[in-house]
Amino acid sequence: MAVDIRALADLEPQELERAAHILVQAFAEMAPAAWPTMAEARQEVKECMDSQYLALAAMDDSELVGWIGARPQYDGHVWELHPLAVAVDHQRRGIGRALVQALEAEVRLRDADTIILGTDDEAGWTSAANTNLYGCVWQHIRELRNLKNHPFAFYQRLGFEVVGLLPDANGPGKPDIMMAKSVKNTR
Repeated sequence: MAVDIRALADLEPQELERAAHILVQAFAEMAPAAWPTMAEARQEVKECMDSQYLALAAMDDSELVGWIGARPQYDGHVWELHPLAVAVDHQRRGIGRALVQALEAEVRLRDADTIILGTDDEAGWTSAANTNLYGCVWQHIRELRNLKNHPFAFYQRLGFEVVGLLPDANGPGKPDIMMAKSVKNTR
């Protein structure tokens, strides 16, 4: 599916409201504590439009179908992807891929080296959930399995690597899977 990628800040207020709605719906099953209310989602949209952030929207004709945000870390050498949300009825059509690729191009223009992200497992969708990761984190990384279509596999297909697990990041047995990707053309 071909989409038009533009700055989230250029959208009309009703489209920004849809961005918040997409955020709530996209994370409802996988990470229900992330943005459980429209008020929290609106606040996230607002924060992503801050001048330090990079936020891009995917439009299908005149309809917002997904968006992505990122913020600089480590003096701009690293950008943290946060969040990526695609409307539930538009998922698995290449929109997330298009947004990540557009974000990569933008941070590359800003002379960044790396994109990082954390993809939480609040719902038990990976082998790292509901287990004590301490004492053998690297073993759990090596043996990490996707049990129910967890997004870490999507990011792996785009070239991201698992670089760590943050045990109990979202409560007992609910880790954050840390991922990274080089965006330098020379590597």
